[in-house]
Amino acid sequence: MLTTLALYVLLGALAGVVAGLFGIGGGLLIVPVLIFSFQLQGVDPGVLTHMAVATSLATIVVTSISSVRTHHQHGAVRWLLFRPLALGILVGAVLGVNTAIQLPGPVLQIALGSFALLVAVQMAFNLKPGAGGRAPAMPELAAAGGVIGWASSIFGIGGGTLTVPYLSWRRVSMQQAVATSAACGLPIALMGALTNIWLGWGHQALPDWSLGYVYLPAFVGIVMASSFTAPIGARLAHRLSQPMLKKVFALFLVVVAGRFIFSNLG
Repeated sequence: MLTTLALYVLLGALAGVVAGLFGIGGGLLIVPVLIFSFQLQGVDPGVLTHMAVATSLATIVVTSISSVRTHHQHGAVRWLLFRPLALGILVGAVLGVNTAIQLPGPVLQIALGSFALLVAVQMAFNLKPGAGGRAPAMPELAAAGGVIGWASSIFGIGGGTLTVPYLSWRRVSMQQAVATSAACGLPIALMGALTNIWLGWGHQALPDWSLGYVYLPAFVGIVMASSFTAPIGARLAHRLSQPMLKKVFALFLVVVAGRFIFSNLG
C-alpha cells in the first residue's frame, strides 16, 4: 500500500507541475497515467477506465478550490457568467457520467484518445477561436455549460480546455476566461465525482479502498502532492519557452492517443 501511495504522490506532483505550466487541469495527465497504473495493478479492465476518470474528477474538486479562491481575490471571475454556466454544467455532468458508464472500457479509451488527439493539435498549432459578434445570453450559457459538463465528466477533466476557448470566442478577456473556467471546474468535478461514487457504489469488480468508482489511494496521493507542485509549474511557466513546452506536451498526448486508439481497435 505504501508503494502504491508513493506512486500516486509522484503522479500528483507531475500533474500539479503540468497544470501550473500550461494553465490546464491535470486531468489530461492524470487519467492516462491512472489507466496505465491500474492495468499494472491488475484492476478489472471493465472498470479501470471509469475509475481513472472518476478519481481524476475527485482530485479536481480539491485542487480547484484554491485556484478559484486566488482568481476571485484578483477579481477576475465573471460570476454573472458563471451562474448560468454552472447550472448547465451540473446537469451535463450527471448526464456525462451516465454516458461514460454505458460505454465499455475499450470504447471509452478510444473516446479519450480521440479527445487527447484534438487537444494535442490545438496545443501544437496554438489554435484559438476568433471573437464572436456578441456577448452570450443566459440560455446560451446554460446550454454551453451543459455540453462542457457532459464532455468534461466523460474525460475526467476540469473543463478548461473547453470553457476557455468558448468564453474567449464570446469576447471575454483571456484573464477572465481562465478565471471563470477555473470556477466552472468545481461544479464539473464535484457533480461528476459524486455521480461516479453513487453509480459505482457496491460494484463487485472494484478493488479494495474504492469509494464508488473513486480509488482512494490514488485520490489521496494526487491531492497531497499536486497542491504543492502547481505553484512550481506556474513559476517555471515564466522562465521556459511556452511554445516548446506545449509542443512537448502535445507529443505526449499524441502518444497517449495512439496507445488508446490503436490498442482498442483490434
